Amino acid sequence: MQPNGQAIRRQREERGYGLRRFAEAAGISHSHLSRIERGQRGAQPEVMARIAELIGCRITDIQRNPTRSNDERDEHRIALHDDEGTRGHPADHT
Repeated sequence: MQPNGQAIRRQREERGYGLRRFAEAAGISHSHLSRIERGQRGAQPEVMARIAELIGCRITDIQRNPTRSNDERDEHRIALHDDEGTRGHPADHT
């Protein structure tokens, strides 16, 4: 699973958990949790379930949505092309 590390960290900190204490409660090492939060590691469904339970949310609330991210990147690229005046205009081959 691809966790949303920023969401996990934000919710963990909002609930007053330090990295080491939270990792211990989730049954993982603090270095593993740190990598998850920085987006360097994925997480097994069991780990995601424990993290979600500890912060009181659903797994989907802390899961990264790759489709949404790709759509946002595509929209950004389209907007850049629109700003340059290239979208919708065929290339001039004369």
